[in-house]
Amino acid sequence: MTLFKKRQKASKNFKRFCKFALLSNLVFLCIFLGSVFFLGIGAFKQSYILVENGENSYYELLSRAEQRKIRSGQIKETSWFLANSEVDAYMKENYNRLDDKQKALVDLLKQEKRIELRFNTTFFLNGDSKSPENAGILAAMIGSLQCMLVCMLVCMSVGIGAAIYLEELAPKNFITHLIVVCINNLASVPSILFGLLGLGVFIALFGMPRSSALVGGVTLALMSLPLIIVSTQAALKSVDENIKNAAYALGMTKFQMIRAVSLPLAMPMILTGSILALAQAIGETAPLMIVGMLAFIPDVAQNIFEPTSVLSTQIYSWSSMPERAFLEKTAAGIIVLLFMVLFLNLSAIFLRKYFQGRIK
Repeated sequence: MTLFKKRQKASKNFKRFCKFALLSNLVFLCIFLGSVFFLGIGAFKQSYILVENGENSYYELLSRAEQRKIRSGQIKETSWFLANSEVDAYMKENYNRLDDKQKALVDLLKQEKRIELRFNTTFFLNGDSKSPENAGILAAMIGSLQCMLVCMLVCMSVGIGAAIYLEELAPKNFITHLIVVCINNLASVPSILFGLLGLGVFIALFGMPRSSALVGGVTLALMSLPLIIVSTQAALKSVDENIKNAAYALGMTKFQMIRAVSLPLAMPMILTGSILALAQAIGETAPLMIVGMLAFIPDVAQNIFEPTSVLSTQIYSWSSMPERAFLEKTAAGIIVLLFMVLFLNLSAIFLRKYFQGRIK
């Protein structure tokens, strides 16, 4: 009876510990997401000033890009112009370096309803810029999508094919066992080493264009390959041997059994593992920095061979800028990256449910 009570007490204590661990993770997650959203939500609005034709009193409150347009004569009519980062910070009641005269001008504009906060389309339609009010993520987002496309085509085709060979076709001997062990060990290698491998092999040896989506995507594919191979092997192992034997009994060849039985049954787990590996790759920074994707590239790449940037390196670049306005941009970039990762995870769940429904 005493032993039974001890077991019950130990079971309750273990359950309490598990609940405490879960609540701690939720608290830290809420603190992280709350701080990011608190810092970055303001970046989705930007201050605009209505300036009449020939009016110069509010010239100093405009962004440098808008001042260049006015000086060059590109804009002559009355229009709404983008305010500079200090005015924008003052409008959002954040720290700013405006003097009393400039603050009085902004207050006057408020009274005349000639300054307002609007949705920041510049953040989504512009590339990187040295001016925080003109900095955007368009080039980085396109670069991330190009890298993910290259990474997906390479790592899924090569990774799933290698896993099928190792699990279904390769002889079970010392060499294949050694290969599997090496692949499992590669899954734990720091990502920066894959960046060094990409720099030495793809850029130095094969001459691929530096800072391009091609070299970035192939480098990320190298990093994702071990995870995809391991998850695909686990998925193929989960297929019941009796079903495979039944396929052989019906006269199927090895190739027909793999194509018609093993792959369809293992597809939910294969797709889930592959998409989660891609979701991890989209947030990697270190290997892409090594292959030159940290450079200042404001223009959108037209193809995978042109220099480009990605969201993760763009966020890192903004975080190192001296202007305080870039802190807001950094948090906003993290929010966009989180939504992209969330979309990939939801896609994995949807595809798993879809294929499971087809199997049933």
